[in-house]
Amino acid sequence: MTILISGATGLIGKKMVSLLKNDNHIIHYLTTSKSKIQSTTNQKGFYWNPDKGEIDLAAFEDVSVIIHLAGASVSKKWTTSYKKEIIQSRVQSANLLFKTLQSHPNSVKHFVSASAVGIYPDDFTAIYHEDNVSVDDSFLGEVTQLWEESTNLFKSLPLLVTTIRIGVVLAKESGALVEMTKPIKYGFGAALASGKQYVSWIHIDDLVAIFKYVIDHNLEGVYNAVSPYPTTNEELTKAIAKTIHKPLFLPNVPKFVLRLLLGEMHKIATSSQHVSSRKILDSGFQFQFALLSKSLQNLLK
Repeated sequence: MTILISGATGLIGKKMVSLLKNDNHIIHYLTTSKSKIQSTTNQKGFYWNPDKGEIDLAAFEDVSVIIHLAGASVSKKWTTSYKKEIIQSRVQSANLLFKTLQSHPNSVKHFVSASAVGIYPDDFTAIYHEDNVSVDDSFLGEVTQLWEESTNLFKSLPLLVTTIRIGVVLAKESGALVEMTKPIKYGFGAALASGKQYVSWIHIDDLVAIFKYVIDHNLEGVYNAVSPYPTTNEELTKAIAKTIHKPLFLPNVPKFVLRLLLGEMHKIATSSQHVSSRKILDSGFQFQFALLSKSLQNLLK
């Protein structure tokens, strides 16, 4: 079938395109850069500009599924203007897709959107399931809540709607694992704050496999995309050091130092969310990299 993907040039999007093409799906992707529009075997790019409400309607031709991954990175400095961009890049793009489907004939049967476990409140003891209704009172909580509200608009259309709440993605190309490994590699590795904060993580191959599984099995609703075995910041730091055979001898980086260095963004490193993957497991999905040790061996060796 034909699948339309927004955010296809990002870390997750590239893996998604590769997996789905290997399964003989035809990929249409949206890009805000006209120079990135290409047409190859089973893959074609289309221009859109969510800020101006512009989108190439040809992108929707024969499309059965939309995977919405577009959104500015939350790992860049949170200036006032950039915080606005983080929100608008998610909400405006979803709204444009919704209005387009609402006002033009199409064959879309399933809308699948990314979200994040950052929607869950910072807590060292709670275990979060998809039916949790409380939202973290941080900027990340605000972003994910608005993100999901824009996804919920699609429920008014005659199609399936699925939200995938993504944990900390472990990948060798970029992202959290790469940034954590750098200081450890050069002897400056240390746990952050208390180190006891939970990290609900997922190997990138399992993440894209969950998206594909949701599509293949017509699953709707909210699903957490995290390993069945969350870890802590301290345990993750030690596991990375062990995998790359580097010592850890520095004390934990105090929270106030992280706040001085990162400002409000320190929440990414210090908040704790223990998130359950029971729902996706109960649906029949099987993780290839459920264990942290196996994931790190795969990604760092």
